[in-house]
Amino acid sequence: MTARPRLDYQQAAFLKSAPTLRECPPDSGAEVAFAGRSNAGKSSAINTLTDNHKLARTSKTPGRTQLLNFFSLDEERRLVDLPGYGFAKVPLAVKQAWQRHLEDYLSKRQCLRGLILLMDIRHPLQPFDQQLLEWAQHSAMPVHILLTKADKLNFGNAKTALLKVQKQIANDDGRISIQLFSALHRTGLEQLQEQLDSWLLDTE
Repeated sequence: MTARPRLDYQQAAFLKSAPTLRECPPDSGAEVAFAGRSNAGKSSAINTLTDNHKLARTSKTPGRTQLLNFFSLDEERRLVDLPGYGFAKVPLAVKQAWQRHLEDYLSKRQCLRGLILLMDIRHPLQPFDQQLLEWAQHSAMPVHILLTKADKLNFGNAKTALLKVQKQIANDDGRISIQLFSALHRTGLEQLQEQLDSWLLDTE
């Protein structure tokens, strides 16, 4: 039995930051984007995935990621850290510009294979999370939800929260999957890697 190919996420390297779709890397190959509220733990998840705690910027001030940040895994595959939403203490005009560039990227980027949507397990399904899920449903874009900071709850409560979110999301076509994740304890890391492999190594 042939072993399934696996990507080496420790090979990830910073590629570039782009303020707009026009300045993104060439729209070829395959990439997966990480989206979520500014305090949902996107940078921590990327750093844990790649085993490089300096790769994605983490900050105690939510909203510091104001650009589309691209990380290459090889010549054809990339991870993308999208601008965080919510909580950021920036002018409304700046927030509106972020959202416009985010929508441009999500709707026009042909090489986008799937979205990792991160939600703090204690505060899931905030309005923008719902909006992103609705967009994904309309666009037939696969979404894998990470309920982050699962270490903040005991296992029983974490499982209860997981089941509650599963019941709340519209998932008629089976394009949305969900798991528990803790960057601190590396909980759910292998499941995340398997999901990313399935998207990034799909050559169809």
